[in-house]
Amino acid sequence: MPSLAAPRPSRLRVLVLVVLLLVHWQPVPALERRGAASLLTAETTPEPTKAPSPAPAKPLPGPVEEMRHAILAATHSGRIEDLIVPLDWNELKPDVAPTSVEDPIAYWKKTSADGKGREILAALANILEMKPAELPLGQDLENNIIYVWPYLAEAKLDSLTPSQEVDLLRLVSPPEAEAMRKSKTWTWWRLTIGADGTWHSFKKGK
Repeated sequence: MPSLAAPRPSRLRVLVLVVLLLVHWQPVPALERRGAASLLTAETTPEPTKAPSPAPAKPLPGPVEEMRHAILAATHSGRIEDLIVPLDWNELKPDVAPTSVEDPIAYWKKTSADGKGREILAALANILEMKPAELPLGQDLENNIIYVWPYLAEAKLDSLTPSQEVDLLRLVSPPEAEAMRKSKTWTWWRLTIGADGTWHSFKKGK
């Protein structure tokens, strides 16, 4: 009696089928798979929040920047006598003491702890490396701003931000900083330059 089971395919037919599958099968390249995975990740993973960039510092007027550079040049030389250059740019000598002083350089040498004025140069360099505060002064629309270094001299000392406190400690010792915060009074060096480049003052306090 003949068998009713389906006939088995011959080995040749199976071999032909495998060859056809190999010819028409096109695997996805590895780079494409990685690209698809990256796209999926980008769509499902939110980008990290970026911190806002700090606002660029406002440029100083040309005459103010020239005076600042002239003073800094003297501090870099280490010779208090080199301050004669920016001093001579003024029609009048800047206010440097509680009473009138005819020779600021001689006065700075006398009051400097080292006797050569280098303590004064260090103070000038430190404050001029910081940003200034801007104060309106007078009715002259072109020259009605006074630039004050450091900006902390015009800040609310009892409510400084952490970064401002760091700036303060760059200038004075912790006990001096604490005393100023408690008294709400600036007692360290303060330098002022007008918008026209005039060096108005450099002394402690206001």
